[in-house]
Amino acid sequence: MNPTFKNVLAVVAGLIGGSIVNMSIIMISGSVIPPPAGADVTTEEGLKASMHLFEAKHFIMPFLAHALGTLAGSFLAALIAATHKSKFALAIGFAFLAGGIANVMMLPSPLWFTVVDLGFAYLPMAFIGGRLGMRKIN
Repeated sequence: MNPTFKNVLAVVAGLIGGSIVNMSIIMISGSVIPPPAGADVTTEEGLKASMHLFEAKHFIMPFLAHALGTLAGSFLAALIAATHKSKFALAIGFAFLAGGIANVMMLPSPLWFTVVDLGFAYLPMAFIGGRLGMRKIN
């Protein structure tokens, strides 16, 4: 297979795969840790209005969604890429980081969550996913 095509496929697969993992975790999060009573989490406006009701436990699943989505996407990109595997894995991390920054700008969240999420869920997970994806499978 053409290396350029394979590298483009790696990025597309990483973005799609990571997004699927992220959204899957977000979709089940309400059944794992129910939202606070009276919180409307079905719309962006409802989420903004009820954010003050959220406790620390309500931020666990969003963090896991961001971290594991980035990890999975970066792993997939490094696994598929023909060349520059770590660069493609980090590119996935930067793409997800951009999404995380946009999310922080759209939805109010406590400062501690913003720091933890942006600092640990994206680039560190992309690095780990890239390293795991570059391992030889015997």
